[in-house]
Amino acid sequence: MYLEGNLEHALWTTTEAAEAAGVTRDVIYQWRARGKITPVNRRGWPRYRAMDILRAEQATRERAGRAHMAA
Repeated sequence: MYLEGNLEHALWTTTEAAEAAGVTRDVIYQWRARGKITPVNRRGWPRYRAMDILRAEQATRERAGRAHMAA
């Protein structure tokens, strides 16, 4: 899992972000389209700040009334 190390500075690919949040890549794309997360481009492929992904997942979980991350 990608939840180790310094998450304040960690950047994840779309696949890594989806795995860490327990969602599909399509959900990451939806969050991006809805402005919930903003990619940080590093020479072409988007990267996402780990903390942004985790905050978006938490907000989605709270709105859905779930106490734990989806698996």
